[in-house]
Amino acid sequence: MRAVLVVSLLAASLASCRDEPRTGSADAEREEAAERRPPAPSFAPVTDAALTALQAASSEWLTYGGAYNNQRYSSLAQITRENVSALTPAWVYQTGLAESFETTPVVAGNVMYLTTPESGVIALHAATGEKIWEFKPEIRRTQLCCGPNNRGVSIYGDHVHVATLDARLIALDRRTGQVVWDTEVADPEDGYSLTMAPLAFDGKVFVGISGADYGLRGFVSAYDAATGELVWRWYTIPAPGEAPNGWWGEWRDTDPFGTPLGRDIMAEREDSATYRDAWKRGGGSVWMTPAYDPTTKTLYFSVGNPAPSLDGRVRPGDNLYTGSIVALDGQTGKLRWYFQYLPHDVWDLAPASPPILFDLDGRRYVAQAGKTGWLYVVDAASGQPVLRSDNFVPQDALFTTVSAGDDPADGRLMIPGAHGGAHWSPIAYSPRTGLAYVLGVHQPMVYRVTRQPFYEGRLWTGGTFLMPPDLPQWGTFSAIDVRTGEIRWQRRVPAPMLGAALVTAGDVVFVGQGTGTLDAFDALTGDLLWQFNTGAGVHGGPITYAVDGVQYVAVAAGGNYQLGTPKGDDVFAFVLGQAPRPAPSQAYAPVEYRRTGPIRHGAVRQVPASSVTQGRPGEPAAQDR
Repeated sequence: MRAVLVVSLLAASLASCRDEPRTGSADAEREEAAERRPPAPSFAPVTDAALTALQAASSEWLTYGGAYNNQRYSSLAQITRENVSALTPAWVYQTGLAESFETTPVVAGNVMYLTTPESGVIALHAATGEKIWEFKPEIRRTQLCCGPNNRGVSIYGDHVHVATLDARLIALDRRTGQVVWDTEVADPEDGYSLTMAPLAFDGKVFVGISGADYGLRGFVSAYDAATGELVWRWYTIPAPGEAPNGWWGEWRDTDPFGTPLGRDIMAEREDSATYRDAWKRGGGSVWMTPAYDPTTKTLYFSVGNPAPSLDGRVRPGDNLYTGSIVALDGQTGKLRWYFQYLPHDVWDLAPASPPILFDLDGRRYVAQAGKTGWLYVVDAASGQPVLRSDNFVPQDALFTTVSAGDDPADGRLMIPGAHGGAHWSPIAYSPRTGLAYVLGVHQPMVYRVTRQPFYEGRLWTGGTFLMPPDLPQWGTFSAIDVRTGEIRWQRRVPAPMLGAALVTAGDVVFVGQGTGTLDAFDALTGDLLWQFNTGAGVHGGPITYAVDGVQYVAVAAGGNYQLGTPKGDDVFAFVLGQAPRPAPSQAYAPVEYRRTGPIRHGAVRQVPASSVTQGRPGEPAAQDR
């Protein structure tokens, strides 16, 4: 493990501005060197007051989403649309572990904390990239569906918390990296794992379990931040009697916006007696860090797919609370509401991306980017649906039913495939523009269903989804108006997008590409303003922070297991230089595909005429076929 200081522009500028020359003595040289060095690491406690006061990230990046609202928005504006072209590397840290690298660093004071793919934690000086300490957990045998990923830490008081691949939650001393407490959340031998960044709030640390595809019953838990003891646990799959109709739900044959799901409700009801205990291994992972409203003490998170993901015959019903946005009382873990936008998911299109909170006209809303290819907006107080956006990726044969009786040699081609839409990628939201910035995946897949028996500790998908080698794959980056659901601007990028966006008060949006670049877009127009080639797929979450009045942008670049993008082990930090870098070598074109238009809940379809047949004159919209 090593830290490499590429260039320190701040030190250079300080050296060039000195009024008096130094003598050649050793004392003078030491004094000069000390003057150039940044202040010692700061470890002031991170308090509830500091966390709850944040409406946006500023000089610090204290939570996975920048603030409890998960907006990934920063009020820093030293870097703007006009000067972002002068961004230059300040330092790069190399972890020595070239593997799927999805971390979003957090910064408290002048110290950055980041995770490695195998659940390690590293503390760096945020101004120089110099390592302060490193923690490497001993990982027990694990079973992972989707690679060795870890997305970050939480910080609270004097501790930093990491969730590990072998389903433990560990608290470390922020100054030393020494273990304070180590709590087993679940047994990894059964397929449980943890990949999310925890969230600390109100004396507790929240974490959600992964591993639904092993036939588990998912849950989320809150632990005492001081001791690691369990405070409450809520299961994502209700037992009989824990919901008005258990996990059967309401037997809905459309999504909340009227799109048919192709279900045979009569057959499902007939099968319900045979599979009455299916809830016990019903899945329901919670992949990503929730949003939190400290005024109402409410947690908001998304619940992923049921198990088995493709064979719905063995799990009749709506399969609550999978395919849902859920709100819990953060103090007790009691359910406040749920909004299930994909009942009885048999396409693995249930949500993974974390929700955000935002305010419009005095009301608070929740938005979540679905693997279905739509952005959903619901009322934060009640969970009532408000809006489904225009589709931000192509859709074809969406919600086509597949059964085990189909010819397995043929399967069914569906777009989007099981990676989305939006996969686990967090969106960013700017209260200045009113736009949500959404990462999209265009990756067509052929679905096949098989009768697959359940065995403990084994992957249980009930089928396969394969990517045809002759069909192109690419990504979309979209700016969606959360008030109307319309796509304001959109760019097609070379590879499916997995990662996160960052938007600032300088009206710049940063996002990484699987091809290896970190890109900066104009938040208002979508113009590509700056680009830096890191040499590895950029799937970490970019952040921004300030040390001694200098704004930095930092991101991890190390590739992605599922996409197979170039591997690496670097964390880059950038600052404004003295001169613009060369203009980006490529431009991203707008995307042409069939749009279906946004829908406001309970209203007649509202389809902008300009987008109904975009790219295909005279052809009907997808929902009208």
